[in-house]
Amino acid sequence: MNDIDKQFPEGMEPLGKSVFQFRCGPDVECYMSCCRKLDLILYPYDIVRLKNRLSISSEEFMRSHTRLGSSSHPFFPAVMLMMADNEEQCPFLDKNGCTVYEDRPTACRTYPLERAVDRSPSRGRVNEYYFMTKHPYCFGHQEVKEWTVRAWLKDQRVRHYNALNDLWAEIDTLFAGNPWQGEGAGGPRQQMAFMVCYNIDGFRRFAEENKLFDQFKLESSFLRILVDDDEALLKFGFEWLKYVLAGQGRLIRK
Repeated sequence: MNDIDKQFPEGMEPLGKSVFQFRCGPDVECYMSCCRKLDLILYPYDIVRLKNRLSISSEEFMRSHTRLGSSSHPFFPAVMLMMADNEEQCPFLDKNGCTVYEDRPTACRTYPLERAVDRSPSRGRVNEYYFMTKHPYCFGHQEVKEWTVRAWLKDQRVRHYNALNDLWAEIDTLFAGNPWQGEGAGGPRQQMAFMVCYNIDGFRRFAEENKLFDQFKLESSFLRILVDDDEALLKFGFEWLKYVLAGQGRLIRK
């Protein structure tokens, strides 16, 4: 199946290999307009990058900069970036622009594109599509700088974020099946899952206190980096949730 065969909602056409125009910068009239009044979802890896950029714990980041929102299913909440100044603007924005630019969230990094992923088993592989978003306040589309999707993703360093977000999407798909065994929202298993996904420092303490790493067959090189590498621990946490909630994944008990 190719893009021609794939059915998309009316008015949405994937960019494929086509060229688009876009540029953002202080000299563009709308500069920083897109950083205000946001309903911006934060993925687990976004939070890891941001809390490390701010040199604060994941607990402090969650308390200070996030709120819960509705996700695509009713069985697990989405984590949203909390606006500052009476909900008017991103808390990481100052008069010169983004103060966390190198570690900005996925949505900011990908804009003005939106990503959709086809995970249909019949395809035998994950396939991604990118669509152009156009907001009336954005004049970046009128700039003459040309891009392909591939060039944009490389320039904005999106690929690594997408790889971690795809791992998260597998977990969120698991959550969508309501694996909480009737305990309901906010029950102990759901709180544990929330900790793994969004409170990486809390999960590290939990893992150490419960000698979690000793319970599974893990490569010695991987064990060494789990001690202080948040990205590696997040990947382990996702696999552990698959094991605990569904008996799936690649973890093998000793």
